[in-house]
Amino acid sequence: MTRPNRRTVLLAAVTAVALAASACGRDSGGDEGEAGEKVAQGKATGNITVWAMGTEGEKLSALADDFMKENPDAKVTVTAVPWDGAHNKIAAAIAGQQTPDVTMLGTTWIGEFAKTGALDVTPPDFVNKDDYFPGAWETGVVDGKSYSVPWYVETRLLFVNKAVAEKAGITEAPKDWDSLKQAFKDMQAKGGAKWGTYFQPGQTGAWQSVVPFVWQNGGDIWDGKEFTLDSPEATEAFEFYGSLYKEGLSSKDRLPDGEQEPKLLKGEIGSFVSGPWHIGLLNDLGGEGKYELWPMPSGPGDATSFIGGSNMSVFKNSKNRDSAWKFVSYLMKPEVQVKWYETVNDLPAVQSAWDDQKLSGDEMLKTFGDQLDKAKAPPSIPTWEQIAAGMDTELEKIAKGTESAADAAKAIQAQATSIGTGG
Repeated sequence: MTRPNRRTVLLAAVTAVALAASACGRDSGGDEGEAGEKVAQGKATGNITVWAMGTEGEKLSALADDFMKENPDAKVTVTAVPWDGAHNKIAAAIAGQQTPDVTMLGTTWIGEFAKTGALDVTPPDFVNKDDYFPGAWETGVVDGKSYSVPWYVETRLLFVNKAVAEKAGITEAPKDWDSLKQAFKDMQAKGGAKWGTYFQPGQTGAWQSVVPFVWQNGGDIWDGKEFTLDSPEATEAFEFYGSLYKEGLSSKDRLPDGEQEPKLLKGEIGSFVSGPWHIGLLNDLGGEGKYELWPMPSGPGDATSFIGGSNMSVFKNSKNRDSAWKFVSYLMKPEVQVKWYETVNDLPAVQSAWDDQKLSGDEMLKTFGDQLDKAKAPPSIPTWEQIAAGMDTELEKIAKGTESAADAAKAIQAQATSIGTGG
């Protein structure tokens, strides 16, 4: 399940336009050891243009104002861009060489735009990768080079109706697949839920909930040279996903956005997988205290979840490169990350920001923070959106029972191999 509106669009399978810009792209091999040029010392000066999407674009001016107070000779102009047109707008700007200095990017877009050659390589003197959650940092790395800095992050947990779980006799979060499935069964048989859980039955964004099963099972989707989407580990993960529908634990029909929250609070659904934004959505419906969070279970692999969010990148043709990077660096200060969380509830990508009492003192947020230590992203390749779209289609067939997990895995692997990496 994906977040309605900006999160859904953030990771949706948008495939058009950007490859048209590939004529100015760089070769995928060669200078993997390249590091970005250093940034000059001193305060930022001059004009800095920034594109940011959705709510972030609407609210970023507050941080820009603070930055300008510290850098009085700099002027930051933020343009809010709607998510549904952002991908194409950025691609067109790259093709026409009319980019801003800085842009916010969805984590699954970075591989695509990095391959156009339009993004500046992250300067090592201004960014320390060890400051960030490892999974978040990897979203910006393409062919061994970093082209963006994680700005905010999100990961997925199980939201569980507390009363249903208690009635079912569940006293602790399941640790593995077998106990998780048994918990779903108990929430139906003993807890009174119509559905023990709700997993999105295919369609756009379903892969985000399913790929973690592959990681939990000790598998992966890309080994750095080829796709591994039909490996035994991946096939077993798809089978586990399909069993949720085959055994009647989850509805085969996709719920419209906005329906799963009241159904969870009413106990019609025992659980669903989602990100931290659902804390606010559920609380707004009067759900505070009525649900709990379970971390992801483990299989032969680790208890891995999906990591998403957004990054900040500077364009290579920026007219004010050094000041642009100084603005990006400012956004990554722990205290600024905390202020941003207070402004829009985006979770900090900088690990030390989580030491602040505003986050560490909140048990639910702490659960998300703990999960971020065991969270991964899909490979940063230009074609991932296309591959994900094909996966979503096959996952729907598994959920509907019209295709076996093994056949779906073969189809996903064949599609991915045919599409390639765009390198």
